[in-house]
Amino acid sequence: MKITPIRNESDYTQALARIEQLMDAAPDSPEGEELDVLATLVDAYESKSFTIDAPDPIEAIRFRMEQMGLTRRDLEPLLGGRSRVSEVMSGKRSLSIQQIRNLHDRLQIPYDNLMGDVA
Repeated sequence: MKITPIRNESDYTQALARIEQLMDAAPDSPEGEELDVLATLVDAYESKSFTIDAPDPIEAIRFRMEQMGLTRRDLEPLLGGRSRVSEVMSGKRSLSIQQIRNLHDRLQIPYDNLMGDVA
């Protein structure tokens, strides 16, 4: 077993191919240990190389509204009235801490997805 750091796309592709070969390895075997080490290296490389930006808070709200079949009117108690919903959803006004809490508590939108636009 010769394991080296994953430094580029070629190393990454080779590691993935080897992982595929080792998928049926027994956990405590040398192949199983190689699989475990390679999976850790691939995870570290992916975390560094393939970052995913958090969604825009308004897009997160729109997505959850669509999932739950909600309208803008349903947001009024959470954001503070029709005009406030309009201002927030059009990007003219940032979300306040209380609005973020309300959206998180009632719509289960993660705080991380809502914090990009704190007033």
